[in-house]
Amino acid sequence: MRRALLACLAAAALWVSPARAQDGSVLLLADTVLVEAGGDTLIASGNVEALYEGTRLTASTIIYDRTSNTLDIQGPIRITQPNGDVLTATRAELDQGFENGLLESARFVLDEQLQIASARAARVGGRYTAMSRIAATSCQVCGSDRPPLWAIRASRVVHDAEERQIYFDDAQFRILGMPVFYLPRMRLPDPTLERARGFLIPELKTSTLLGFGIKLPYFIPLGDHADLTLTPYLSPVTTTLELRYRQAFRNGDLTVNSAVSRDSLDRDQPRGFLFANGAFDLQRGYRLSFDIEAVTDEAYLNDYNSTFKKDRLDSAVTLSRTRRNSFFSTSVIHYESLTDGENNATQPTIIGDVRYNRRFFPQRLGGEVRLGVAAHGHYRYSDRDVDGSDADTVVDGRDVARLNIDLSWRDRWTLPGGLRAGALTQVWVDQFDVRQDAGAEGTYSEITPAASVELRWPLARTTETGARILLEPVAQLGWIGGERTGVPNDESTRVEFDEGNLLALSRFPAADRRERGLIGAAGLRWMRDDPDGWRAALTVGRVWREEEDDSLSRSSGLDGTESDWLVSGQFQHETGIQLLARGLYDASDLRFTKAEIRANVSQERYSLGASYILLTTDPDEDRDDAQSQWRLNGRYNIDRQWTATGNTRYDIAEGQFLTAGIGAEYRNECVIVDFSVSRSFASSTNLEPSTDFGLTVALTGFSTGGSGKEYRRSCSN
Repeated sequence: MRRALLACLAAAALWVSPARAQDGSVLLLADTVLVEAGGDTLIASGNVEALYEGTRLTASTIIYDRTSNTLDIQGPIRITQPNGDVLTATRAELDQGFENGLLESARFVLDEQLQIASARAARVGGRYTAMSRIAATSCQVCGSDRPPLWAIRASRVVHDAEERQIYFDDAQFRILGMPVFYLPRMRLPDPTLERARGFLIPELKTSTLLGFGIKLPYFIPLGDHADLTLTPYLSPVTTTLELRYRQAFRNGDLTVNSAVSRDSLDRDQPRGFLFANGAFDLQRGYRLSFDIEAVTDEAYLNDYNSTFKKDRLDSAVTLSRTRRNSFFSTSVIHYESLTDGENNATQPTIIGDVRYNRRFFPQRLGGEVRLGVAAHGHYRYSDRDVDGSDADTVVDGRDVARLNIDLSWRDRWTLPGGLRAGALTQVWVDQFDVRQDAGAEGTYSEITPAASVELRWPLARTTETGARILLEPVAQLGWIGGERTGVPNDESTRVEFDEGNLLALSRFPAADRRERGLIGAAGLRWMRDDPDGWRAALTVGRVWREEEDDSLSRSSGLDGTESDWLVSGQFQHETGIQLLARGLYDASDLRFTKAEIRANVSQERYSLGASYILLTTDPDEDRDDAQSQWRLNGRYNIDRQWTATGNTRYDIAEGQFLTAGIGAEYRNECVIVDFSVSRSFASSTNLEPSTDFGLTVALTGFSTGGSGKEYRRSCSN
């Protein structure tokens, strides 16, 4: 009651101040408040707290002079601003709003990270804080005998609270108290600023191809919705300028990444790349997206160990619209292979697609009617109408255009005993136009009717422990009619058989091939969801057909009248363990013709990922040698500050590593150090083996280096 009463009296005394009457008043709380004779001086002492427009000040004593409208404050003083910044001092002379004045032995803490200690500080207009003879750091300071990991000493510092910038005069950067370099002027963004013009974290790189170099990115904000980052990269071998441009629009976004290089690897010829992508929402539900990828030569991305490194470039423009019962899409794609041995002139390079799908639900007929229309064309640059010397057995210059119509009706019913039955009738109408093929040039038409029935018997139960189990046998009998014409197999050369198309009437990926005749399929699906925190699933299936199809390759698992066994399983545990496996098992040869396994373990302290792939030899897929590879990547948190990473890819069939890399990161409250080594063992006519070293050092506490609050150490450690 006593503090509350005194606070009211003090507030009333300050409220009548002519200088502040129109702007507001300071709320003052204290153990003791005295007003001297004449009422011009107010003295508050003992646990003093003053509040003004969100700013809180605590001190031992405040003397308010009504005549000069100033506060004489005795410390220890702590001023907490509305944005969380803290200013401490031993003594201060401020105006009533704490916006102007002087502070002695001041210490300024920004966003609980960057601390600036000074002999004297001046507050100007509530916006600027000017400090003299300062020491700035975001490291934990544990006494004068233990210097911080890094610090900036300067004769003068000005913090602009509105622009959120820090200006240093005569700045000296020190590591463990030792001077390292000097700058007469320096500007850094404070920790609360997200976008500011200036240099970002530099990166040191060493490569066996490019030598020792440095990357120094410079960030340029272009308004509130766009920015540009220019990154010079200099080494004895190359002079490179990298560019990243980003812009956000009201209805979409755009990102452009590019680089221009002049190096001694390619006789000083200009080299570079351009990658751009964007997406925009248009009127009436349409969406326009594009992706542009281009390089000057096949080896550039590998030579510079680019984050955009890939074996095949694809540039595309797509216009699409998706609604509840319809879908429309049209696109143009340009492919360019960077793989040694692939000739872009004989590969399908320019591809155009138009697709339209719609669903109907007729009331009298029941079920669902689907209509699909697709127009497709692909073009090769080659003019040859026969097969050349490429490993591919296709005609070098074959160009194909096709129009496909797909009309189907389907429905499902529940029979006694929980048995689920389904029926499907379908007809495909296909028109092809083949050019520049001496053996198959011309126009072809096909009409393919099809029908199937399927049965599913989902058996579900819940165990006494609460586990939910599903066991579902499935079976299908289908028929595909019509005759296959002389259309060349130009798109369906790679067929995948998995749990997603076990009950499909045609498993070819494109319309230039349809399965024919009488086919059957059967499978078993099992799932378990256990309350102990784990889930598991297993699918086993097989396909039978009346006649063999010579368009199905050996490694597809479907080349005979009886397919290989499809085996697919997955496991997931709440502890972070995930396992996925899929394969095609040839019972006659007692081996897998195709297999893939992926495993992940993710814990708070470590994570580990591994994958394995197996592909047997298959001349029909231009694979004379078996492919067997595994990948491994992991992360391990050694302690709170140290993290180790690693990755590798190994070719079992060739008995050699393809890539390998290790990295280490040290992070505390004021610095991030990241070191990495990567090795590419690839060697061909357009690629050279290379080893790359990378080192980045970031000072946290500024917006360019990010936050280090969660890594703050204690002085006892």
